[in-house]
Amino acid sequence: MSSIIKDQFLAPQGAQKIEWARRHMAVLAGIAVDFQRTQPFKGLRVALSIHLEAKTAYLAQVLHLGGAEVYATGSNPLSTQDDVCAALSESGVTVYATHACTDEEYHDYLCRALSTLPHVIIDDGGDMVHILHEEHPEWAVNVRGGCEETTTGVIRLRNRAQAGTLKFPMYNINDADCKHLFDNRYGTGQSVWDGIMRTTNLNVAGSTVVVAGYGWCGKGVSMRAKGLGAKVIVTEVDPVNAIEAIMDGFTVLPMTDAAPLGDLFITVTGCKDVVTPAHMLLMKEGAMMCNAGHFDVEVDVAGLREMAASSSEIRKNIEGFVLENGKTIYLLAQGRLVNLAAGDGHPVEIMDMSFALQAQCAALIAQETENTAADLYSVPIEVDADVALRKLKALGVDIDSLSEAQVTYLFG
Repeated sequence: MSSIIKDQFLAPQGAQKIEWARRHMAVLAGIAVDFQRTQPFKGLRVALSIHLEAKTAYLAQVLHLGGAEVYATGSNPLSTQDDVCAALSESGVTVYATHACTDEEYHDYLCRALSTLPHVIIDDGGDMVHILHEEHPEWAVNVRGGCEETTTGVIRLRNRAQAGTLKFPMYNINDADCKHLFDNRYGTGQSVWDGIMRTTNLNVAGSTVVVAGYGWCGKGVSMRAKGLGAKVIVTEVDPVNAIEAIMDGFTVLPMTDAAPLGDLFITVTGCKDVVTPAHMLLMKEGAMMCNAGHFDVEVDVAGLREMAASSSEIRKNIEGFVLENGKTIYLLAQGRLVNLAAGDGHPVEIMDMSFALQAQCAALIAQETENTAADLYSVPIEVDADVALRKLKALGVDIDSLSEAQVTYLFG
């Protein structure tokens, strides 16, 4: 099948980006060598819904090197990079993705990838799984299983699994140690601030930043805000997370109390309606809002548009809204993922581990000879440990190992 991309002439630029990522993804590069030798995906089709940029493109290429017929589409209209898509389409991967596509086009691209009747899926947020369950279950006829790497997607999968409606096994990549301890915390922490700072070009030190959500992503965003000199307020609904935030040195308030204080609001909850029009009316003149959760539902953008007297694009990825009370507030990247819609996403070396987990678990699914029950599965401990050891080797770091006596003492 032919790819659907914006402009094939952008391929050389995209190829440079992918090569730069490859040079800094030693773990995945090592797995690529293994896959070329073992061909775990030979004769199989793999469909990916991912943020199509350089790092994910390399993951798609690694799966292709492992023998897969790969079909890739985006997982967010604003995170797709057209030059990367062009380069990826020249490397043997079929791509259906264009930057800033309409919601209808986005859905069509997903359907095109799934209509190939894949054997393995790699999802990012749960849209592929949704289509295979709610719209076109006939396209799931060959699906052996898949992987999901986001908190949002795992929540959706867990709901299906608990309801007994999940049609095939899925690996929960998000909760693996080599994912959430690094990707969610250090990756989100750095990339969110990269997106904000390159978009606004404003000073962070001395400002008041309100971080909604203190899971691993919220911890990372708050940590980097503090490091940049901001005063950080955390809002939470989980009492344990709230205590963690307090003991990490942050102020914890309900959003209603935080709304008049913040200069910048960042949502990282995975839930909807975290910042509502009622909160927006309490905000100070010039307050800015952005989202670092998967979907554009954490900030109530529809409610904001309905409430605002007027709106205008101030500069790329910044929209200003004049409210009924006369104040102007700003929304970054349309309320979509600010680190990807207004940046390049997580650091390459961080995603090296996350995508290594994806690749290894996808290979396990591809080689599954028995009918594994349809459920949500944790990443096997040995896979997590293998990725960690590969990463340490890439960093040139050695660690101790337990002696036989120590093993006996600890494990009997």
